[in-house]
Amino acid sequence: MDPFTDSPRARSDSMSSSVSQGSSSKVLLRQRLSQLLTCIEDMGSDDEASEEVSRTLDEAFLLCGRFIPTDAFRLHIVTWNVATAEPPEDVTSLLQLDVQPPADLYVIGLQEVNATPVRFISDLLVEDAWSHVFMDTLAPRGFVKVTSMRMQGLLLLVFAKQLHLPFIRNIQTTYTRTGFFGYWGNKGGVTVRFSFYGHMVCFLNCHLAAHVNYALQRVDEIEYILETQDFDLVDTPNVRDHKVVFWFGDLNFRIADHGLHFLRSSINSGRLNLLWTKDQLTMMKKKEAFLQEFEEGPLNFKPTYKFDRNGETYDTSTPKTWLGFAGKKRKPAWTDRILWRIKPKTLPSEEEDEKASTSTNDGLDEYPLLVTQDKYTSDMSYGVSDHKPVIATFSLEVRKCFDTPLVHVSPLGAWSADQEALLNYTIQEDFMSSTWDWIGLYKVGFKSAFDYETFVWVREEELPETNEVIQLSVDKDEIPLLGGHYVLGYYSTNMQSIIGLSANFQILESKRAVMEGLVPENINGLN
Repeated sequence: MDPFTDSPRARSDSMSSSVSQGSSSKVLLRQRLSQLLTCIEDMGSDDEASEEVSRTLDEAFLLCGRFIPTDAFRLHIVTWNVATAEPPEDVTSLLQLDVQPPADLYVIGLQEVNATPVRFISDLLVEDAWSHVFMDTLAPRGFVKVTSMRMQGLLLLVFAKQLHLPFIRNIQTTYTRTGFFGYWGNKGGVTVRFSFYGHMVCFLNCHLAAHVNYALQRVDEIEYILETQDFDLVDTPNVRDHKVVFWFGDLNFRIADHGLHFLRSSINSGRLNLLWTKDQLTMMKKKEAFLQEFEEGPLNFKPTYKFDRNGETYDTSTPKTWLGFAGKKRKPAWTDRILWRIKPKTLPSEEEDEKASTSTNDGLDEYPLLVTQDKYTSDMSYGVSDHKPVIATFSLEVRKCFDTPLVHVSPLGAWSADQEALLNYTIQEDFMSSTWDWIGLYKVGFKSAFDYETFVWVREEELPETNEVIQLSVDKDEIPLLGGHYVLGYYSTNMQSIIGLSANFQILESKRAVMEGLVPENINGLN
């Protein structure tokens, strides 16, 4: 077993408190069955032991009946300080595209993306190079960019399988500057939040203050970010109101006290455990209650900073001080981290506690969310930066709060550029629709909601009634001349997401395509 890649799976669930992780019904069932086995071993003709067995069995079977069916989704998170470098040509290894089962969601947090004034302005007009490489890699595999958030060098990207798009709703983004007393965005945090099958999830990508002596400032910065970021939503106005929060980035926490020689010898000999107690984030978690709410897998991978570029050798440079004297080499550190937080179970009031004592629910969540970390590692093969990327994969076991799209949309009849095409859409559940909503025609393998071939506005005269079937037409001049596989998507302006998708359908090659020489004419079965 490779000590740098394999680690025990870490689990947590939405029913746990900040101290305990084991209050789900499955854990309780295991406890009852364990008690049952103990009773059987001790049981003779003792009537009292028999009664204990009977009672334990009753409780076990009661818990069996409470099991709630769940669906499992795989989440792949990457954090990488790219140090203003251009992206590598191949990011397949970084995304672990060949791993089975495949991911359902990709969340990629980058720091120090090239943000010179000219580059930053050009990136605002068109997608930046890093976004392009990820979209070009993931789109052919059926992943669509859900949203992104950029603040100078900080970039956060979210991708999802196409089939999940109608169930990702209420997308909102925000950012917080912490550089230069809060006026500069070279440091800070960018955040994306949304509802995933009804579960409120939040992703926070941070770049905190550098240097070993600023551990307390880093703690102050993340506390400030968590307290000040807010969203225009009643149920989740702040980051920590979400059911699960994933916090990652170049958090810049260093390894305290140890000298450079001891650090490198411990790393080279594989004795990483000798460094854990002096990791500043680990130390700060013991002091700060809000940090204790965040969980992290074991650091069984080499520190990811600082490396010579295009290699796997830790820093060999000789930096200069302001006065021109030779400075110290950077000590290796786990600056790049991925943590998560399950919303602690709210303690009931005295009145609620009295009611709960007569309930058979035992506080079980009707819509639980179980988070299991499957992998926490780094990828040493990438050398464009002085940081190595860190990867974490999670299993999210959830009971869907809903599984019906808000809008049903479908093409009518055959589609080609030779004639006007028709489509139907139906509002299946009431939501805050708008006459600014639109239905896009997408080629299968599209990259984002705005990567459409053409679109039509929804009905403008009046908002539709629930279950009302509405028909729209698409001008033949807007339909692609060449044939191919396409899909229709209803985009909600208020929710900032596609909330309805048709099944894939084929657009036929048009006669106009033959006339214009785009495809060869077929005569008697021959081209």
